[in-house]
Amino acid sequence: MTPAQTPPLSRRERQIMDVIYASGRATAAEVMEALPDPPTYSAVRALLRVLLEKGHLRFEHDGPRYVYLPTVPRNTARQSALRQVLRTFFDGSASEAVAALLDMSASKMTDEELDQLQRLIDQAKVEGR
Repeated sequence: MTPAQTPPLSRRERQIMDVIYASGRATAAEVMEALPDPPTYSAVRALLRVLLEKGHLRFEHDGPRYVYLPTVPRNTARQSALRQVLRTFFDGSASEAVAALLDMSASKMTDEELDQLQRLIDQAKVEGR
């Protein structure tokens, strides 16, 4: 299954994926330890099993333990999730999404961040021609 075909994640599943992406690999106990307001160990194992079934994770044996690893690089997963957000909330319009982000965070953005955005816009104009 490609990232574009993988089923969407629940809030808790995203939290688990964040933990695994941050470390590159993790056991159920390590995931549980890193989660905010963690559910029971059995619930973490069940969620990991769901993520395996959805194609987001794979596992390796480390003695008696399962070690979970992401199936796609974080950047690929991020792009897939962003495409889904664009389709769902912004009718596929990147400019509408950027406008919403700027509206939410413009007062919090530094001059350096705004300059970086301008450079990215300028680069996109050049590459789009």
